[in-house]
Amino acid sequence: MVILESRVAPEWVDYNGHMNDAEYARVFSLGVEALMDHIGLDAAGRQRHGVTIYTLETHLCYRREAHERQPLRVALTLLDRDAKRLHAFFELLDEEGNLLATSEQMLMGISSEAGRPAPFPETVATIIAALPHAAPDAWPELAGRTIGIRR
Repeated sequence: MVILESRVAPEWVDYNGHMNDAEYARVFSLGVEALMDHIGLDAAGRQRHGVTIYTLETHLCYRREAHERQPLRVALTLLDRDAKRLHAFFELLDEEGNLLATSEQMLMGISSEAGRPAPFPETVATIIAALPHAAPDAWPELAGRTIGIRR
C-alpha cells in the first residue's frame, strides 16, 4: 500500500550528488506521519483520542541512490501488531518501482496526557486491522535483518 508520494527536495542532496542518508530517515518519518493520518491519528484524531505514536526503533537499509527532484513513493506493510504496537515495514520506491531503501520500525501508541504506552482506540485499531499485513512466513526479504560483520 503506497502511503506517501513525494520528491527528493534540492536541500536533501549532499556533496555526493544524491539524497543524503539522513534524508532517507526524513522520508520514512513522513511515511509514519502519513500512516498516522490514514489510521485516524492526524492532528484532530490525536486531540480527540489523546493518543499519538512514538517510534521506538528503526532499521534503515540503503539499496540505491535517489537524486534531486526524483519522484518517491513510500509503501507500507505491517509485519505484526498488538493493542499498543505496530511492527511496520516501509519501502522507498522510485517512479519505476525500483527499491531505493527500506525502514523497519517498531511504533508505539502513547497516551498524550500520561506520556506512557496506551492501546490504540477502537476506531483506530479497526483501520489498522485493514492495513496490508505480511504473513510471518512471507515477510519482505529485508525484514528482520540484524546488523553485524558476518564471518
